[in-house]
Amino acid sequence: MKPSYWLLCLLLSSFTTFSFAQPKPPEVITGSVRGVVLDADLNQPIPYATIVISKNAGDVVTGGITNDDGAFEISKIPEGIYTLKIQFIGYESTQRDLVIDREHRQSDFGTIKLSAVPAELDAVNIVAERTTIEQQIDRKVINVGKDLTTAGASAADIMNNIPSVNLDQQSGALTLRGNSNVQVMVDGKLSNIPADQLLKQLPSSSIKKIELITNPSAKYNPDGMSGIINIVLHKNVNIGFNGDVSAGLSYEKNAQFNSGLNLNYRNGKFNLYSNYSNNISKNANYGTIFREGDNSTQYFDMLNDQKSYLLKLGLDVYLNDKNTLSVFTSQNSFNGMPGGNIDIIYADDTTRNLMQDFGADMSNYSQQYNLDYKLDFEKEGHNIEFEADYNTFDADEDTFFDFTGSTPLADYEDFVATKRDRTTFNLDYVNPLSESEKLELGVQAILFNTDIAYSSTGQSFNASGNLIPTPDTQFDYSRDIYSAYVTYGKNYEKWSYQAGLRAEQVHVAADTNAVRAFTNDYFELYPSAYVTFNPSEKNQYQVSYSRRIDRPGVGQVNPIREWSSPLITQFGNVDLRPQFTNSLETNYTRTLEKGSITAGVFYRIIEDEINQAVFVDRFNLDRIVLTNDNFDSTTAYGFELSSNYKPLDWWSINASFDLFNQTQTGITESLDPAIENPTASDITQTRIEVENTVYNARVINNFTATKKLTFTAFAMFRGPNKGIQFENKSMFMTNVGARYSVFDGKGTISLNYNDVFNTMKARFNGTNPYLIQGQFNWESNTVYAGFNYRFGDSKYRAKRRKNREDNEVEGGGMF
Repeated sequence: MKPSYWLLCLLLSSFTTFSFAQPKPPEVITGSVRGVVLDADLNQPIPYATIVISKNAGDVVTGGITNDDGAFEISKIPEGIYTLKIQFIGYESTQRDLVIDREHRQSDFGTIKLSAVPAELDAVNIVAERTTIEQQIDRKVINVGKDLTTAGASAADIMNNIPSVNLDQQSGALTLRGNSNVQVMVDGKLSNIPADQLLKQLPSSSIKKIELITNPSAKYNPDGMSGIINIVLHKNVNIGFNGDVSAGLSYEKNAQFNSGLNLNYRNGKFNLYSNYSNNISKNANYGTIFREGDNSTQYFDMLNDQKSYLLKLGLDVYLNDKNTLSVFTSQNSFNGMPGGNIDIIYADDTTRNLMQDFGADMSNYSQQYNLDYKLDFEKEGHNIEFEADYNTFDADEDTFFDFTGSTPLADYEDFVATKRDRTTFNLDYVNPLSESEKLELGVQAILFNTDIAYSSTGQSFNASGNLIPTPDTQFDYSRDIYSAYVTYGKNYEKWSYQAGLRAEQVHVAADTNAVRAFTNDYFELYPSAYVTFNPSEKNQYQVSYSRRIDRPGVGQVNPIREWSSPLITQFGNVDLRPQFTNSLETNYTRTLEKGSITAGVFYRIIEDEINQAVFVDRFNLDRIVLTNDNFDSTTAYGFELSSNYKPLDWWSINASFDLFNQTQTGITESLDPAIENPTASDITQTRIEVENTVYNARVINNFTATKKLTFTAFAMFRGPNKGIQFENKSMFMTNVGARYSVFDGKGTISLNYNDVFNTMKARFNGTNPYLIQGQFNWESNTVYAGFNYRFGDSKYRAKRRKNREDNEVEGGGMF
């Protein structure tokens, strides 16, 4: 029997123990308090207002919330002298003195009226003017202000403005601390939508904050060397009908358009919401690659015409004060028509010139269905939650290749059909053992499967070097993960710590044309630990550790050709194994009179490193083949520095600097250019080791001209980056923008000029397997105009649903 089965049984029995074993109440005098909370202007009840009972020293003893009628009653309050505080977002807080003794066992405060804060009532979502950065125990939180949303229409447009995050505008690859092994989540949930497609669909104005979880706790799935980028969207928590609409347009050579509409109706019993967003754009990409050995130049001229649409519908039902049921579905459709031509010109022998025209019709459709049930026990913070999520992704690709010039290949067409589904079950239990202790337990099952069918009208070389019809390929890949975790945390006066352990049993199977090509079963443990020290209000120290895994992606193991040009082709490696990372991190935060500064360092030990292998195609020695393989252990380290500072009332600065170093191992092959008419026997294979140090710097300046008008200036420098195949040169970008508030603060107009000096070019060179120099350009020198308007009721804010991944994440978001 698998060890995971016994582990799951042990943890499930732990649930029973902690759920039903109730401590014997202390033998002390206890009392109760009650009252009704009303709106001072409307004289109407305020449901779900927070009641906090604390000692005079500020220590919280107990609390509760008001019901639909605004009433509250809190019992079993120990004997003592307390302060009772009533608070609710959008209202001024109030407090009362409370005494519990033999003569005062029951207190009735009657009607308590709260006065609304006028500034809160004008907006559904309160969005800060400027972006701020804060360091929490297990994550860095970038609270997105209006200055950052001015950068562009979509989430993809603002990623390069985030500390330690880089987005390749050409390929769409997202990296954190220089590593692309990162999980992207929206409101704490994964999606089957490809990350680059998803980021282009999310309107930048819908983002509330971006969380960089570089050392996630055992509660999180351990995938991703660099951790998790969690995008938290704005939520509407107001009673009544509310919504917002946004639109943005960028333009250089082609138009890129984003828009979004969010609608929400909420009362004390349920919350009904819908979210719609789209991305309609054309994106030009062009460049050259010069190969020194044969004095040839490849000219690339490409245009991608794409349209994507996303719709989400959801319902939260508050069955009573203790039970919440939530369901949602999201539907996403995408259609892209990339196309262009690649011309290869040989300066010394024009008879070898080759031109390739290509075009594709690519479409995909994804669906997500989610159910969540949460039960709150009598003790505050004591709950159990079950979540089921089903996610599908269907894609079809039809690509044609037309050749002119020197080539043995005739025109051909490729067809690829992909079907992918993931089912996830979560059961989480939280028990605050005391005011300073908390225990969390959970189990999870993730069942993932993908089927890829490939066919072609073209021809391929066989092992004998002869052309034959390209065979059809069917690739089936499945990965089932069963896991369980436990975390325990405790707070002292100035210290706090949390320790956790996650256990996983994994089964991986890959079939090529119905023949088992690869199987991998493994059991792993993933510990995590955090320690925080707060010697004063202005100083905070943190140390954390976690063990993580990078499971090979479908593209990395798929033996079907993923990308092809006349001189480059890319395949996956079916035998690729996961790599493991042990990560240690420490951070220091200093609160200043006019801002804050955070500095941190991290160190990683990487086992079975996954990296690139570059080979010479045995059937065409002018062509190179890109794939991946596992290599020996390696290390990486880095340093990060970020700061918020406001030197003047009208001027604020956000700045960051990050540096990372990693030694990479790979395989490359080469041919001596001096050899005339080389054969496969002349290929030399080399195991190479590359030490790469990369540094990046960013700064955002915000200037307040009037209450309605603000200006922004942003600059970014990305240092040179050396990999197995290429050495990328540095980049620099400067953006300027302005924002103007309209309609009594409910609307915002944004204008931005990106890459003012047109310096964002991907320049690179390489030595293996050939000496090359290259450069690619895209539409970065753009003008952007955006508009956002918020509307609807804005009186009461209702009870929030807590997300299993993050207690700060609320229900009713876009994902």
